[in-house]
Amino acid sequence: MSQFTFDHIHLLSEDPVSAANWYCDMLEGIIEKTENIRDAPSINVRLGGMQLIIRGKRSEENPQHPSGIEHFDKFSSHNEWGVDHFAFTYNGDLQKYCENLREKGVRFNVEPWEFIPGFIICYVAAPDGVSIELIQSLAK
Repeated sequence: MSQFTFDHIHLLSEDPVSAANWYCDMLEGIIEKTENIRDAPSINVRLGGMQLIIRGKRSEENPQHPSGIEHFDKFSSHNEWGVDHFAFTYNGDLQKYCENLREKGVRFNVEPWEFIPGFIICYVAAPDGVSIELIQSLAK
């Protein structure tokens, strides 16, 4: 048995308050804690059983914006090394859920499509260039 358990995803945000509110308003996240750590705002958001830590810029940092995700013929990718995206399984009708997200103003980098037989995926454009994959298994 592994000694490891998942703890969090840490996001660096140009506007951490707006970003945290986006995850709450659009994806039903819950803000659990807001604090200032080493001279930067830090907001913990619980989303899908996972903790996102959304932190602002520290005085010595000069963060760059990531490139956007690209849709190729048979896949999607940021086409650069490092973290490409993170994903959630959606346990329901993903097409209908995406319609609800669009009504809220959510943008999609990649619209829902059948990536492999039995699996619908899409990529949501989250704040600060973050890409979130949503997955639905059609197997019952």
